[in-house]
Amino acid sequence: MARTTVLSIPALTWTQITNDDVTTITFQNRSEYDCYVAVTTDETAPTDLSTAVKYGPGQGENSMTLSSAFDGTSGADRVWVYARDPIDFFVSHA
Repeated sequence: MARTTVLSIPALTWTQITNDDVTTITFQNRSEYDCYVAVTTDETAPTDLSTAVKYGPGQGENSMTLSSAFDGTSGADRVWVYARDPIDFFVSHA
């Protein structure tokens, strides 16, 4: 199911920003705090930051293909965000 929205990401909780399997995604950290983005192959949340990419305030991706950006996670189709403080996070995917 397609999604274009701003999500409120709670502190210290991996939050899935995709609501279905995706191959391409656009997103932006709309807060003043850093956050971490990671991918998985199912609805199981990551357990640590070891495979996550850090995004600072205002940073994001436009039409990022999961297979090219996270090529170490074969079959990645779910995207997750983690932050140490509550943040607002824009996401759009088909």
